[in-house]
Amino acid sequence: VLPQAPVVTEVLEDIETLNGMATREELDIVKVSFHALGHFRQSYCLLRSGGALGRGCGPLVVSNRVIKPSDLSQCRVAIPGRMTTAALLVRLFAPQLTDVVEIPFHHIMDAISAGEVDAGVIIHESRFTYPRHGLHEVIDLGQWWESTTGQPIPLGGIAARRDLGTQRLLQIES
Repeated sequence: VLPQAPVVTEVLEDIETLNGMATREELDIVKVSFHALGHFRQSYCLLRSGGALGRGCGPLVVSNRVIKPSDLSQCRVAIPGRMTTAALLVRLFAPQLTDVVEIPFHHIMDAISAGEVDAGVIIHESRFTYPRHGLHEVIDLGQWWESTTGQPIPLGGIAARRDLGTQRLLQIES
């Protein structure tokens, strides 16, 4: 433990909840989606450590039936939050998509299986476990992003409130 270290209180929430907390400026330091950062960049700055850029680890769109990627815009699709990178990617892939439902990421596969939605954007470990739930891949948005842009997926990073001041921000980063 560092002698001059500030007191830390952990907040464990899903990424969309953390994005919302940052929007409301509730936390000094917070993990956020890169997509969300644009909504509060006046109040928060991105720290140099803790960022997640990935290859081969992006969100997947899955369904309980076979759906062609080109038909996705006619489906009801669950997303893990409107400010998530996953939501941005599905909207970039299917810009005509209008029937979108926000569901916490850990309930999306259940909603698909129950027929509440036609498809859903899944993240985290769900991308490896969806076949066990009888679901089918519609499109790998990470692979689509990488083949379209040649770049890794900008998933998320650690942001800190600008009003902490330069000295405190430097201390946090060191």
